[in-house]
Amino acid sequence: MQQTTPAMSPPRDEDPRALLPRDEPVRLIDETGAAHGDADYPMPADELLGRAYRGLVEGRRINDQANALVRQGRLAVYPSSHGQEACQIAASMVLGEHDWLFPTYRDSVAVIARGVSPADAMVLLKGDWHSGYDPQEHRVAPQTTPLATQLLHAVGFAQAAKHRGEDTVVLALCGDGSTSEGDFHEALNFAAVFHVPVVFFVQNNEFAISVPLSRQTAAPSLAHKAIGYGVPGQRVDGNDVAALLAVLGEAVDRARAGGGPSLIEAHTYRMQAHTNADDDTRYRERAEVQAWVAKDPLTRLRAHLTARGLLDDAREQELADGAETIAAALRDALNTDADLDPEDLFRFVHSARTPQLQEQWHRLRDELERSAASTEGGDR
Repeated sequence: MQQTTPAMSPPRDEDPRALLPRDEPVRLIDETGAAHGDADYPMPADELLGRAYRGLVEGRRINDQANALVRQGRLAVYPSSHGQEACQIAASMVLGEHDWLFPTYRDSVAVIARGVSPADAMVLLKGDWHSGYDPQEHRVAPQTTPLATQLLHAVGFAQAAKHRGEDTVVLALCGDGSTSEGDFHEALNFAAVFHVPVVFFVQNNEFAISVPLSRQTAAPSLAHKAIGYGVPGQRVDGNDVAALLAVLGEAVDRARAGGGPSLIEAHTYRMQAHTNADDDTRYRERAEVQAWVAKDPLTRLRAHLTARGLLDDAREQELADGAETIAAALRDALNTDADLDPEDLFRFVHSARTPQLQEQWHRLRDELERSAASTEGGDR
């Protein structure tokens, strides 16, 4: 049988400098809320900015509520994206109905913004299941805790869609720490060689747990790594949702039109600890964290919309009320104990249970029955 070779990347540009990112990240709205024109990236429409602001309000409330649920023992762990909500919301908004999002463990807000219910998005972090939602229904891959593994999955998924003749674009999220993993290299290299419609979106929040960016790379920026693979790279202010919508939107459109992969680096900051199990005071100064407060994506867009008469107190209260409704629903869902079936540990490993798994299940079942009998006997 004759094999067909997938289409490779087109000839490289004569001037490879066209692949290099800007010296300064793209910015359309500064910390004060003032707009800045850009020759390459137009300001998104007012309607999109309004939707983005709603997403930021809801995302911040979800982060706050999840942190509270951790303290109450209702979530086992929560990697907060407080301060990174602009990246989360923009990643969701630039995708079309048939596109796919491949998130990390820190991207719960992006997952929820894509249509997954907050309660289902938190199942992994509660410790009940590896994923609490149907990926096919929402076109959101399960959140991953190993670094960078989802990038390979994203590339494979996009390559399969390309073979089927679909116009699907895949947006693959990762952090700065992931760029030190071999999977990052393999995913970028394969996507570039085979001209796969993937947008690699690095949320550079300055720390891979306790390791600063300076210990991760000696490159001028993470986006500069793109030229080594023959794909375009771009840097963007990760706390400016308008710039994120413009830059990510352009990269998605480019991939859909057959332009191949891109590498986008968002410069943002992790305002809170890596997770609730982390003590970030051991590796960074409070003054450093406070310096980023003025760059908050939520207050930045609020100032911009208010100054332009697109946001008033009544609308602000309406959005706050909506976000509180989401938080209340999340509290109610996680305050309900799950009805767990121990046999599920063995039920979904293979389509047909192996003899070894069957033996293990029988042993566990016998132990549970003996334990239950012993408890009942003690009660009498």
